[in-house]
Amino acid sequence: MGEKVEAGSFDLADRHAFRRKLQQCQRALERMLDEKRFDRPKNLLGLEIELNLAGSDGLPRMMNQQVLERIASRDFQTELGMFNLEVNIAPHRLGDRVLDRLAEELRIGLGYADRKAGELDAGIVMIGILPTLTRDDLVSANLTDVDRYRLLNDEIVAARGEEFPLDIEGVERLRYTASSIAPEAACTSVQLHLQVTPDRFADVWNAAQAVAAVQIAIGANSPFLFGKELWRESRAPLFLQSIDTRPVELQVQGVRPRTWFGERWISSARELFAENLRYFPGLLPICSEEDPEDALAAGQAPSLAELVLHNGTVYRWNRPVYGVADGVPHLRVENRVLPAGPTVIDVVANAAFYYGLVRSLAESRTPVWTKLPFEAAEANFDAACRYGIDARLTWPRRGKYTGTAETDAATLVLEELLPLASAGLDAWGVDPADRDRYLGVIEARCRRRTNGAAWQAATYHRARESGMERRPALAAMVRRYSDLMHAGEPVHTWPVGVTDATARPV
Repeated sequence: MGEKVEAGSFDLADRHAFRRKLQQCQRALERMLDEKRFDRPKNLLGLEIELNLAGSDGLPRMMNQQVLERIASRDFQTELGMFNLEVNIAPHRLGDRVLDRLAEELRIGLGYADRKAGELDAGIVMIGILPTLTRDDLVSANLTDVDRYRLLNDEIVAARGEEFPLDIEGVERLRYTASSIAPEAACTSVQLHLQVTPDRFADVWNAAQAVAAVQIAIGANSPFLFGKELWRESRAPLFLQSIDTRPVELQVQGVRPRTWFGERWISSARELFAENLRYFPGLLPICSEEDPEDALAAGQAPSLAELVLHNGTVYRWNRPVYGVADGVPHLRVENRVLPAGPTVIDVVANAAFYYGLVRSLAESRTPVWTKLPFEAAEANFDAACRYGIDARLTWPRRGKYTGTAETDAATLVLEELLPLASAGLDAWGVDPADRDRYLGVIEARCRRRTNGAAWQAATYHRARESGMERRPALAAMVRRYSDLMHAGEPVHTWPVGVTDATARPV
């Protein structure tokens, strides 16, 4: 949700000053790109996971500040809702046994956090949307008491000028009106970072956009909201609608939403940063004292604080990121597509598939984005969010054939994309044992046509068929999910259904 900010009120002068600083930042960024001032290739990845807090009854716990005090680690931070945490994994170099190292780091860190949360009758749950959340849970009073979240809520509400209608039609239909951005806190995701050079940025971003739908299809894990069964990845429409600053009239005019897939393939990172400035007003007009052009003239890497802050309030599914490490500027592609969970091995398998596939597609002699219309990539994303592992996607024909064809997502992964992901991991220098183990998880999901969303839905319906009412069935499913998540076996191996122990109310 951006850097730390301090509470305050903004006036017209603040907004004018912020716009001027943004323009200065953009000029400085373009100068750095022209003068090739960015870091050399380091093959660095980064990982963030947003988490839920739930009790032994399967219901959310509004106590992230208390749990963080117990955890006492800089790796864990607050997130938007009081039932949310975020864990940040330090950058790792892609190669060797990096996937196993990531998995071990996550197991240790999440296990420790869960034990500390347990001291307060709470537990860590990695899931895209916690199914037991109610409308009463997602209200402004349950936003984390941190200035940046309160300010962001106030500014989005003011920009909207009216309440936020949620209307999501899937297996069932949800209609609801919110008076704050609190429903967005239900969306918990995995964010995958990849540091790239400016010359490679466009190819990596285009590749990430092309495969976003496939990531969702095999990794969907958010089928429920407010007790309703909606899309297999309901985070996408919820995120779009819950922070939409556009009233109906601006939507009809075609004004772009802040949660945005994009509208074209790119040829340079500067295009995305420029679009963010051109299309989206500043929400948090907080200016630093730095003059970025003076910093450049002094031979320093400017922080571009205003650009970074503004960029953090435009919620692209693949976001451009500017950063400075050890005094040297760099660019990253932040992939924000995936939901959290279900298990550590599933999260690392999703990461392995992404990093391998993006490497192969970005280096292809005939890039997929030259053959796949951008509109088709966006339609694929929508279909994957709606139908998950059962989605049918448009993809370029192989071999000598031209044009595109429609195929089911699992077949596309098994026959075409898994070999590319494997080759990409080889190119990164990932150990073959790591490669085969984690891509094997993806293969098994596709062969069994199951993922987290499919398991949740099947287990919920099994509970309902046994005579349980809706709310108890969802709570029992969450308790069973939590048990299996902590056991650690990948989701495609999970038995469908709740046990006698998880079916009983706590």
